[in-house]
Amino acid sequence: MQPASKARPIIPTIVVRERGTTARQQDLAELDRIAQWMDSAFEIPGVGIRFGFDSLLGLLPGLGDALTSLVSLYIIGMASRHGVPRVTLMRMGLNVIVDGLLGSVPLLGDVFDVFWKSNKWNVALLQRHLAEHPRVRRRATAADWLFVLGLISLLALAVAGGITCTVLAWRGIAQLLS
Repeated sequence: MQPASKARPIIPTIVVRERGTTARQQDLAELDRIAQWMDSAFEIPGVGIRFGFDSLLGLLPGLGDALTSLVSLYIIGMASRHGVPRVTLMRMGLNVIVDGLLGSVPLLGDVFDVFWKSNKWNVALLQRHLAEHPRVRRRATAADWLFVLGLISLLALAVAGGITCTVLAWRGIAQLLS
């Protein structure tokens, strides 16, 4: 007979809000800070180009892009919690997918990460949704659908191009070895 395991006490989480702010306002402020740190925390002196931890962590092959994608998924999760429509969540997800795919290309992806601000754009989409009147808040716009369709098309072309380049590279290697 095994001894009974000790039950861990449940510790309640206490959320302390600043005076005069709602949970929504605090969530938006937190997400805005996260997006700022991830996409625009630092500036290249004299040039004015801003970048964040997304670009810096992207220098770590594989691991860096995975970590930054987790942060981006947190933003999307919070947007879902605030009732953002599915098409807008899909648009946010595509922003993150493009960031993850193109950002994972060695060196060129790191330069891409400096200019592709998916976290800031996703927080802006959430803010736009929350600023709308409650009756129209759940509706997706035609621009959302066009953006999603365009991004899916571009991603399909990128995947097809990547497969084509890989096949051609392997054929070239096979010819060199034979």
